[in-house]
Amino acid sequence: MKTSVIARFVILGLLWLGLVFYILTHTTFTLYIAFVIVASAIIIFVPMYKKYVKK
Repeated sequence: MKTSVIARFVILGLLWLGLVFYILTHTTFTLYIAFVIVASAIIIFVPMYKKYVKK
């Protein structure tokens, strides 16, 4: 994998983790919040994985 691809994963991963942390600290944890977190991870990381890693 190229360095630029790794940097993209790291930047998006840190941004996603920051937003998840914000959600978890400012709301009560429910199944809906868990669904939103999992769905957002799938929406963000699966297309990147398919494009850059699974070639």
